[in-house]
Amino acid sequence: MKGAISILIALGLMLASCGQQKSNIQKTEIQKQTGMNTNNDDSGKVVKTDEDWKKFLTPEQYHVLREKGTESPFTGKYYLNKEKGVYVCGACGNELFTSDMKFDSHCGWPSFDKEIAGGKIKTVVDTSFGMVRTEILCGKCGSHLGHLFNDGPTESGMRYCVNSLSLDFKKEDNK
Repeated sequence: MKGAISILIALGLMLASCGQQKSNIQKTEIQKQTGMNTNNDDSGKVVKTDEDWKKFLTPEQYHVLREKGTESPFTGKYYLNKEKGVYVCGACGNELFTSDMKFDSHCGWPSFDKEIAGGKIKTVVDTSFGMVRTEILCGKCGSHLGHLFNDGPTESGMRYCVNSLSLDFKKEDNK
């Protein structure tokens, strides 16, 4: 029995040292963490390496979007934004929320009572910092956006608490 286990461990180590196997392990880990398909299969998903994200995002954006960081409350660019338009993922441009969905929750971050339909946002259980919360991720690139709470004051009862650093804003054209 010990011999069989040793052989299995040795085979596993050999496979892990192969570059392709490492890539597959990383993809599988990303899939577990984000719930997204990381295959390049025309699904519209955005897949980049950490190095690619670091080249594309500012260090602050990278920390929030890819390392699941949080910006300081009451400091974000979109916290008090009242303009009409669409909020998109700061990493991939995926449309997430409209200005009509935004409300002032006085929590220090932009808050929305619902998302744009169609799987634009994925949710996962977040047990970091000794809490149980619902993390929200971009459905297209898997980037961390913030958290979802069921304490919203609007009809939906939901509060999508989002980091401004995880968003871009496309202002509505007034034609």
